[in-house]
Amino acid sequence: MSNTSGDLLKEKLDQLQCHFTWRPQKETMDLEDVMYRLQDSIDMNMKYKDQSYNQLAFVNCLQGRCEEAIQNLKEAENIVREKHKTEFERRSIVTYGNFAWVHCHMGQLTKAQSYLDKLEMICKPLSDGPCYTAMIPEVYGEKGWSLLSSAAEFYEEAKECFANALEQDPDNTEWIMGYATVLYRLEAFSGTPESCDQSQSVKYFRRVLELDPDDAVAMVLLAVKLQMLGQNEEANELVEQSLQKNSNLPYVLRYAAKYYRQRGSVEKAIELLKQAWELTPHSCFLHHQLGLCYKRKLEWLRNPEFQQRAELINLCKYHLEKAFDHRHRSFIRAQLDFADICITSGEYSRAEEIYSRLEELVDIRPENMQSICLEAGLFQLHQKNSETNAVRLFLKGLKIEYNSRQWEKCGMNLEKWADRKLCVNAQDSKVLGIKALLYQLDGIKDKATEYFEKALEFDPGNEEYQHTGRFIEREARSAAVSLHMEATEGNY
Repeated sequence: MSNTSGDLLKEKLDQLQCHFTWRPQKETMDLEDVMYRLQDSIDMNMKYKDQSYNQLAFVNCLQGRCEEAIQNLKEAENIVREKHKTEFERRSIVTYGNFAWVHCHMGQLTKAQSYLDKLEMICKPLSDGPCYTAMIPEVYGEKGWSLLSSAAEFYEEAKECFANALEQDPDNTEWIMGYATVLYRLEAFSGTPESCDQSQSVKYFRRVLELDPDDAVAMVLLAVKLQMLGQNEEANELVEQSLQKNSNLPYVLRYAAKYYRQRGSVEKAIELLKQAWELTPHSCFLHHQLGLCYKRKLEWLRNPEFQQRAELINLCKYHLEKAFDHRHRSFIRAQLDFADICITSGEYSRAEEIYSRLEELVDIRPENMQSICLEAGLFQLHQKNSETNAVRLFLKGLKIEYNSRQWEKCGMNLEKWADRKLCVNAQDSKVLGIKALLYQLDGIKDKATEYFEKALEFDPGNEEYQHTGRFIEREARSAAVSLHMEATEGNY
């Protein structure tokens, strides 16, 4: 093909709805991590295996494994042909888009064009927009699952995709399940709008079970959610039912194990996790859950023998380290849990190394960075006796504008430290400045101004205190003028 033809082909490819045109792209993905999780999903024999193969093709292509990507897409196509005979063409839009992109990456432009021709034939009757794509529920739904399995930063966008799919097809259990799952995950992040109402995912999991009473995954996820809400009797019934219906599905086993661990039945949880582990030995989630189980057993020990304690610590470390072995960017919780076990075993240099590496991460969810700052700060304060580093970390977490539990705890720890320091030296300008900042963040402007003025009294040349103090005073005056105008407006 000529350069002009190649440019025209690229222009058409950019119009497609598929993994190559959706976020996230190579620069925002931990490709190895995503690949392992997709392989887990395929090995677990999840319902939506065709979508996992589709996304795996994208990851393989980005890593230069185009032949493997083609094989992945053929697997996806075969599964769709078998599962969705009457909807095959609608369900193939994303797969054919991926085929076109992979062939283009391989320099096979004629084959890429052949898939564009197929897409044009499928999409023209379905859309008034570009003739190579159609924003139908099947496309929105697959995009939602793709974003959901990529990284936590894309959950809000995944939620929008499932909402769009449900707007057009409200009784489709696949999109309802996707919407319920993304709500379940967002509700777990303090600071998200979803965390304010923990019952939203419950409503949608129940809807899935109304339409498909045998969905064991919806059952077990609903059970874990109800457990969080204190509805233990129903939660217990649902867990038992999910295990009766599908005790060979690792996804069901691992969430049932999570339920039992949180209930305090650690041995039962370990038994279920080991069953799941035999089926998917490389699952990061299973390793993390096993690590947490052994950590719980360690916490329960009373007057332990040295060997017993050492064995539990080694089991914790083994499983927690395996959990983030290929997920240094995304599985932050497992790394923080591993650092905590290192502290328990006195390996402070190892814990410090983990905290330092985590602190350097960029473009992660704000509450994850706040967790890193909080736990690393407590480590610096209590284990390393470094108030300077602890204060720096708490301040860093506090300055991330995201109202989470971790944010509140950064503030509480800073406040305790500042109050303690001021009892010793009431003229410490640095500590007075931090107290002023805490009042400023809490919206108590008069106290913030008072403390900035005190700080300036003992450090009169500090430009930051001067600037911030004047800014707060201007804000306060502006608010007072607005209130006065509102109060007098009715008199005219």
